[in-house]
Amino acid sequence: MDIIIESFKSLLTMDVFIALMVGVIGGMVIGALPGFTASMGVTLLLPVTFGMEAIPALVMLTALYTSAIYGGSITAILIHTPGTPSSAATADDGFALTQQGHGLQALGVSTICSGLGGFASGIMLLLIAPPLAKLSLMFGPAEYFLVAIFGLTVIGSLCTGGVSKGLLSAAIGLCISCIGMDEQMGFPRYTFGNVNLIGGLASIPVLIGLFSISQVMIMAEDVKDADTKLVNEAINNLKGKILLPAKEMAALIIPTLRSSIIGIIVGILPGAGGDIGSYVSYNVGKQTSKHPELYGKGSYEGIACSEAANNAVTGGSLIPLITLSVPGSATAAILLGGFLMHGLVPGNLMFTEQAGITYPIIIGFTISNILLAILGLFIARYVAKITTISISLLAPTIVVLGVLGSYAVNLSMFDVFVMAFFGFFGYIMRKTDLTVAPIVLAIILGPIAEKNLVRSFVVAKSMPIVSYYLSRPINKILLVLIAISIVIPIINNYRYKNKALKLSEANSSCEADLD
Repeated sequence: MDIIIESFKSLLTMDVFIALMVGVIGGMVIGALPGFTASMGVTLLLPVTFGMEAIPALVMLTALYTSAIYGGSITAILIHTPGTPSSAATADDGFALTQQGHGLQALGVSTICSGLGGFASGIMLLLIAPPLAKLSLMFGPAEYFLVAIFGLTVIGSLCTGGVSKGLLSAAIGLCISCIGMDEQMGFPRYTFGNVNLIGGLASIPVLIGLFSISQVMIMAEDVKDADTKLVNEAINNLKGKILLPAKEMAALIIPTLRSSIIGIIVGILPGAGGDIGSYVSYNVGKQTSKHPELYGKGSYEGIACSEAANNAVTGGSLIPLITLSVPGSATAAILLGGFLMHGLVPGNLMFTEQAGITYPIIIGFTISNILLAILGLFIARYVAKITTISISLLAPTIVVLGVLGSYAVNLSMFDVFVMAFFGFFGYIMRKTDLTVAPIVLAIILGPIAEKNLVRSFVVAKSMPIVSYYLSRPINKILLVLIAISIVIPIINNYRYKNKALKLSEANSSCEADLD
């Protein structure tokens, strides 16, 4: 409790307050822009935190994370265009309510429930992370190696395009992480005689290229101004009070709490993400609702379920990140780079030696969700106007910010070229249905996995390495989890293909009968 009290004091400074406001408002704006994601926002803001203290820097990044997830619901509700994938489940109900003249009330439900979901996940992060971090004291090099592999297999297997493509992306990321001087042997790898590669690739230019520049290239394929008329009509038609009557809001408490729990659990699972959390919660809400017929046609309860869950995923994804170095989402993987950049190594040390920094970050994240709810009620309708900005103006701005951020890492033009290369590489991956998230995670977890694999060989001494790994109980559990994370998606894909094949055969049979 003393640490928590001191943490509140450290948050009562002007730089932290400004960081919170920038994170919350900036997240809303980025989330509301269709095609932009929380990952992209955090990536662009990461270079800005170089000259900042750890607490305001990481509070700003985590605030932007949760706020961007909420921001996606604004355009999902008003113009049926989810700003982020996490808000896709909100679009049908939200836009239906907008067409019925209740768009402002739908925004109010989204705002309140997003804030409550994120706040609940912040409280759980505060309660669960410290005891879970103690578990990391039982981990040796072998356990940390398997944890890193588990994170890669999970996020790889959950990616769109199938397990093979996800794992292929992770393998590419591992190869990229090997560039530079081998710390164990002191031998340069994959440098091709270029002295700029001896120190390895800086993660910031790689992240900016993969997430931001590649997205700009996708956007540049079809440069059209946003539908200004559609947005303005949606905003002008917002009428009445933004909050529902107390009785109707009270009816949403149970769905919101249930969805928050689902979101936290889904967030803890590495690689799941807000889109999975929102859809799972939405389906559970529909199955347990007294009025399931309203779902998809304008249900406030449906909005509450999806929005509470996707914001609860944010705090849930930070739990394995802070305790075990395993990000629960692609954005959390980028945040891991931010933690390491500011000298914070996930694990038990974050709650002992570095507790004075860790607890303010967690409490700041929790407070950011309260600010999100308060500010959202006042500015959400105006944030939607950001979508009227021409892509031809937004795209060059993002490129300029990316160049500045990449150059600022080492004051080197080489990093700018690295950003450009990975921007084009990320574009090719997106066009071939290869997801970039496993690459990012592999670049960050690759060195951790390699270092601990070498250490486990040293610790094993004369014992066969397989026998050493199987002699430790935690390793057995992790190996089973790795196998499950690979096998289950393969089985699900096989079942899905069989179901689709049977449906196709049934349709062909019906057409033949009609003929």
